[in-house]
Amino acid sequence: MTVESINIDLGLGKSLHIETGKLALLCNGSVTVRQGDSSVLVCAVSSQPRPGIDFFPLQVEYRERFAAAGRIPGSFFRREGRPSEKEILTARMTDRPLRPLFPQGFINEVQIVSTLLSSDGENEPDVLSILGASVALMVSDIPFNGPVGALRVGRINGEFVANPTHSEMKQSDLDLVYAGISGKVIMIEGKAEELSEEVLRDALSFADQIVQKQIEAQKELAARVNKAKFDYVPSLPQADLLEACAEFCGERLQLACSAPAKLQRQEQQDQLFSEMCEAMKDKFTAEDGSEPDFKLVWETLLEKTIRSLVLDKKQRQDGRRLDELRQVNCEVGLLPRTHGSALFNRGDTQALVTCTLGSSDFAQEFDAVTGGEKKKQFMLHYNFPNFSTGETGRYGSTNRRETGHGSLAERSMLAVLPKDFPYTIRLTSEILGSNGSSSMASVCGASLALMDAGLPVSDAVVGISIGMVSDETRREFLTDILGSEDHYGDMDFKVSATSKGITGFQLDLKVAGIDVEGMYQAMLLNKKAREEIRGVMSQCLAEPRPELSPYAPQMQLIKINPDKIGALIGPGGKNIRGIQDETGAQISVDDDGSVRIFTSDAKDMERARYLVESCTGEVEVGKIYQGLVKSVKEFGAFVEILPGQEGMVHISELADYRVKNVEEICRVGDEITVKVINIDDRGRVRLSRKAALAEL
Repeated sequence: MTVESINIDLGLGKSLHIETGKLALLCNGSVTVRQGDSSVLVCAVSSQPRPGIDFFPLQVEYRERFAAAGRIPGSFFRREGRPSEKEILTARMTDRPLRPLFPQGFINEVQIVSTLLSSDGENEPDVLSILGASVALMVSDIPFNGPVGALRVGRINGEFVANPTHSEMKQSDLDLVYAGISGKVIMIEGKAEELSEEVLRDALSFADQIVQKQIEAQKELAARVNKAKFDYVPSLPQADLLEACAEFCGERLQLACSAPAKLQRQEQQDQLFSEMCEAMKDKFTAEDGSEPDFKLVWETLLEKTIRSLVLDKKQRQDGRRLDELRQVNCEVGLLPRTHGSALFNRGDTQALVTCTLGSSDFAQEFDAVTGGEKKKQFMLHYNFPNFSTGETGRYGSTNRRETGHGSLAERSMLAVLPKDFPYTIRLTSEILGSNGSSSMASVCGASLALMDAGLPVSDAVVGISIGMVSDETRREFLTDILGSEDHYGDMDFKVSATSKGITGFQLDLKVAGIDVEGMYQAMLLNKKAREEIRGVMSQCLAEPRPELSPYAPQMQLIKINPDKIGALIGPGGKNIRGIQDETGAQISVDDDGSVRIFTSDAKDMERARYLVESCTGEVEVGKIYQGLVKSVKEFGAFVEILPGQEGMVHISELADYRVKNVEEICRVGDEITVKVINIDDRGRVRLSRKAALAEL
């Protein structure tokens, strides 16, 4: 196979290099995408449909190899194991813009695997994976209605930058991952530092200009490779069966889809489905006895009915106006012993969020391959149990959806957290009921839980989702979408923001793109809905409580001489572990000599502080110490007043009377109170028990 390559100019001296025909030649399509010295290999493979399958089985994987950065993994097994959170999130971002562009009815199994081959620690490979997946499909024989362009957009000093480096991102107030076709957005994800809707709109327009270059380059490369797409048999509903079922259901299906409550709608739909199957099975059962795919027909009818309600009647399933929120209510402080808690309800969606504070030692550390964040002191974890939708199911480890929703809520909160906050913060969102946009309920609940814990957040973050139903000529936006409106609709556009501006966002589409102006209209609808929710949240808790929760660990900061850090830690951590074991405190030490002591008990705090100061303090003339007698001589006693620091009490300084024998006053192992009366030029410390007693 001939090696083909192409370059794409990103501006500001940056470029992308794409190559195919050299690596992984047994795949349907494979490419490498390189920016700087970061390179990703993306492979696309396909197989025939599995028997009985009724969905499109697209699987996307992203893997980072430590060898890409010239490193060996820092784990016991010394090899890469299960995917990290970043690998999961990158795989999800690669999947979402591709899925809407496969042909309708295409159910052949497709796998796309991105592998990081080289990392320079500056150029982020996640957007290279998204772009590479599109190129791999374009040069393959797999049917695909692409291409898709993808890039990251930063904003530095008010100017947009395409694919900024990690160093540049430190100066950016925007982190936007964008994927789209020419003139239309398909997927966005990211965070911002309280930016306006207008700034985000302009960022989308900027990204579209780069995407147009990427699309033209992909078309040119695909034309050079010139691989024909293979034929397939689309999996579509049987036409005569679909017509007969539609006639049988008639207006009853519309009524079943319009019942006011979710459980009522589900009950009526299940009943109608059973009746439909019973009425049609004799007529449409094949000669070999196999029944037709009633489920595929039913899903098609449900989709048409729900979409028709919106487009033709401007009616939603639960009777709301298109721009109307469901009822919102919230409560804080409902869990007595957590550091902070909040319950947020929006219709059937219910999130219980708790806040837990700990020392900086509880921060999450990363063995990162590509640079960027190495430690997190703020975490938001999202849990979605089966019972939240009234269903049963298998329980296992955290799935990709939970990881993605938690990440969206987490980055939405970053802009309001206090800077240089000494605590590690963990928020946990338990979804107790789900019927649309539980991730945005988690954002609202997280804001309230943080304020209930007494954290000095700068503002509340509020989030809501906007949906869309469209056809060739019409488009309607839906505020606060239901689960079914998400499933059968065209869009799920989530935006979180403070009263000042946007902090987090995510767009998923089931159609091949939406124009930037449409995105802006949805942003304004989102803003209007957020203001309503903010009003309800403010009535519940308008600002952070004045003090941290009494159950949260209290913190004291001590500054020590950095040269004394070793004395505090001790050999193998012996000293600091001893203090923590004795007092129950958590102690963290920074390289600049900052020592933070965390404990929930005042006496333990006092004792821990004393022990830390004892280990690290400097001997001061005139200061009184509680010392330990280490040895006794005829002329006096040697007393340890700080760990590893001793002084001598002359026999004449043991008491205010004449002492004949040192052991009349003290023996080895005794604790005595002494005062430092002198430190000579050789550092020798002279102590006096007599002087100390005179002051007590």
